[in-house]
Amino acid sequence: MIDGQIREILKEHARLAIDLAALDDAADLYQAGMTSHASVNVMLALEGNFDVEFPDRMLKRKVFESVDSIRQALNELMAH
Repeated sequence: MIDGQIREILKEHARLAIDLAALDDAADLYQAGMTSHASVNVMLALEGNFDVEFPDRMLKRKVFESVDSIRQALNELMAH
């Protein structure tokens, strides 16, 4: 399932200060400790895992701030 893959990538690359399993899909990943540098690593891992490329218009903090927002972006990219 896509959420499981997103969470696995976040576990490996987001460097969160708290346990990812305890986070709701809508929880703010930046508040949970993800830095902007870590979000770039998350984005690159998502691109590799899902074989997509995030366009410039999606390179915003809001796109990577939660599991929900990441899933939304990936669904949009994979629909094309």
